[in-house]
Amino acid sequence: MTTPSRHSPHSASSTGTDPAAAPPPGCPAHQSSSLGRDGLRRLYGPEADQDLAGVYEKLRAEHGPVAPALIHNDVRLWAVLGHSENLHMIRTPSQYTRDSRQWTAVKDGTAGPDNPLAPVFTWQPMATFAEGAEHQRLRGAVTGAMAGLDHRGIRRHINRYSNKLLNDICETGRADLVSQFAEQLPMMVMLHVLGMPEDYSERMVQAARDMIKGTATAIESNAYVMEALTRHCVRRRAQPEEDFTSALIAQPAQLTDDEVAAHLRLVLIAAYEATANLIANVLRVVLTDPRFRAQLSGGQMTVPEAVEQSLWDEPPFSAMCGYFAKQDTQLGGQQIKQGDGLLFGIQPGNVDPVVRPDLSANMQGNRSHLAFGGGPHECPGQDIGRAIADTGVDALLMRLPDVELSVDERELSWRSSILSRHLVDLPVQFGKRPPQDVKARPMSHVPTPRKHWEVTSPAPLPLETPAAPPQPVVPAAPAAEPSAAPVRRKGAWRRLLEWWRGY
Repeated sequence: MTTPSRHSPHSASSTGTDPAAAPPPGCPAHQSSSLGRDGLRRLYGPEADQDLAGVYEKLRAEHGPVAPALIHNDVRLWAVLGHSENLHMIRTPSQYTRDSRQWTAVKDGTAGPDNPLAPVFTWQPMATFAEGAEHQRLRGAVTGAMAGLDHRGIRRHINRYSNKLLNDICETGRADLVSQFAEQLPMMVMLHVLGMPEDYSERMVQAARDMIKGTATAIESNAYVMEALTRHCVRRRAQPEEDFTSALIAQPAQLTDDEVAAHLRLVLIAAYEATANLIANVLRVVLTDPRFRAQLSGGQMTVPEAVEQSLWDEPPFSAMCGYFAKQDTQLGGQQIKQGDGLLFGIQPGNVDPVVRPDLSANMQGNRSHLAFGGGPHECPGQDIGRAIADTGVDALLMRLPDVELSVDERELSWRSSILSRHLVDLPVQFGKRPPQDVKARPMSHVPTPRKHWEVTSPAPLPLETPAAPPQPVVPAAPAAEPSAAPVRRKGAWRRLLEWWRGY
């Protein structure tokens, strides 16, 4: 399996960075761009874009499991790098809150609305930023609406959307599995779940990816997504349907339009970004690691287990900004002051040498990774994300069992931000094949009925009866050809698998 690295920086070819444009490590230009005020390391900029995991490891070596660092506009916070330290922070609401209004940098304007990460940390009327009774009210509405979802029905739609996307590429024999599959499938499914499939478009896909990157256009992208969600909320309040949005509006908590739209954004963006990255990461490992693919093909590993391994090695979200100290406290040997901001370090926590001294060790069956958070704010939609990834990857490998990477693995490139790292493209090739009915059961090959049957073993000899006289051998008349192939009864495992997929 591909082993996550703690220290080795990615090459320029793997990050999409022009080596001629980047100053060499150690030179003054490189140092000035990677270090900010007070000599603190930046979690953004050229060095972080090239190898953010390497920056985290430098911080771990210099400061331990909790380190001072800078995010966009040189706003200071604590980067929490240790696995147990992260768990303590997210599971201790008496000391740490998600309410960014308590962040000193927000109060004094250092982290203002013009910050590229403002769409992520700016307070909004939703469960992510609430606590206590208000958190229970808002999160209860979200979990209540999700409880009413037909998960088997969702899996059917995931399979149909997967096959629809695969039909668009199967006759060409070549495709980019990031832009043509991994980025499209989660948005198609999530907009269906929300009840707004008419809003599916390439612009929605790109806006969803852009708004959490901390780019110059992130605020504009956020506004586009929120406008679409607000329109949909107004439509569903006037005319309810059988979808997540209508169920959310109907909850006893009686959410306002602003609260409904904010939670739709939370569910849509969190599930979309995480699942798009997850699908791309799993497919990349399948295509580049022969041992991983052999385990998957040979039955030693299931697709859900492959997804879980990827959640350890390459979590869809690298970090989350952020948590905020409600009082003076200590964490990882550091003195944390009231109002300090802390970065939830998902990727560095997953490779913490305290819990993973051997990164090559298989993590099957171990779900203690940080990919979906924990504590009161644990991701409520993680089961939908897993279902999209499991079913989508499974459908692709069944439809295209001969799929292979069409470029050298070293030519793959990534785009990184403080919150996530995702593949730019994943070019593949495979044997051309005709489209398939999107409502059909997922099958990689449908065998044609046999017209001629042969007995491959001799018929059993009759028991000897001494009293019977020998009879002359008479040629037997040719047997009539069966009109139809015999139907083979499905095994229990196949029936269970098809039931789980929604058939």
